[in-house]
Amino acid sequence: MSSDLTTLQNDHLILAVASMGAEMQYLRTAAGDELLWHGDGAFWTGRAPVLFPIVGRAVDDQIAVGDHSSALPQHGFARRNLFELVEQSDTMCHHVLTDTPETHAAYPFAFSLSLTHRIEGATLHVEARVTNNDAQPMPFGFGFHPAFCWPLPNADGHPHHVTLASGGAPDLRAIDEGLLRPEPLAGPFVDGDLEIAEHLFDDGALVFPNGTDSLRYGPKSGTALAFTFHNLPDLALWRPTGAPFLCIEPWHGTASYVGDGPQIGARPNSITLPSHQSVAFGYSVTVEG
Repeated sequence: MSSDLTTLQNDHLILAVASMGAEMQYLRTAAGDELLWHGDGAFWTGRAPVLFPIVGRAVDDQIAVGDHSSALPQHGFARRNLFELVEQSDTMCHHVLTDTPETHAAYPFAFSLSLTHRIEGATLHVEARVTNNDAQPMPFGFGFHPAFCWPLPNADGHPHHVTLASGGAPDLRAIDEGLLRPEPLAGPFVDGDLEIAEHLFDDGALVFPNGTDSLRYGPKSGTALAFTFHNLPDLALWRPTGAPFLCIEPWHGTASYVGDGPQIGARPNSITLPSHQSVAFGYSVTVEG
């Protein structure tokens, strides 16, 4: 079973998911208000790509697994591969990507990556499951990269904030030509709150290893999005200058540190999955107001 675009709908939300990358194409309220960035190439053609088998860049865009080495672009190859639609209902769809000769050239493992999108009331649930179908342990990183409208519907002119449920102030890692500096820096959150402003992203994305498991995005009152994350300890925020969106990116793994080698298993917060085992990741986002 396959489809180029799968549409889900309930009384609160309308969601469309493409087979290419199992990437969300739009997320709207029942009233038609756009919540997800629409992918204008003037700023960024992505909407909500899935990052696998690496998150971020590798040194010189080269990775290695044991004696195998190859080129692998930033964020891996899943977002540029067709997934198969294997199950669908009015409010749920399930896509799967499995290894091919082309993926083996870059990443020498038998694997499956499944993505399930489900809407329930005013909440979107997204779950990914990675399975190692190989005889050897499989190192990888995984992440989500959704971009949400800025400003949110009916909130134009109101300052938007990212507020961590923990009330904390996670450390930041500086970006150096797409790689991370290993030294922790004081982050911009104050008592868990960060007002989104242009200057925050002058040097690129803000990357917070050990970020948070839940947050709220939006103005202090009115329409906002409440997120919870599962098995995604790293957080990045990104907004190109002038762009009408904010990427809220929960990850398990990050870009390599400056000076690191190419081994995937040595990347920060990388997972090494035993043979014939699976691991799940997910997030939920609820429309409030």
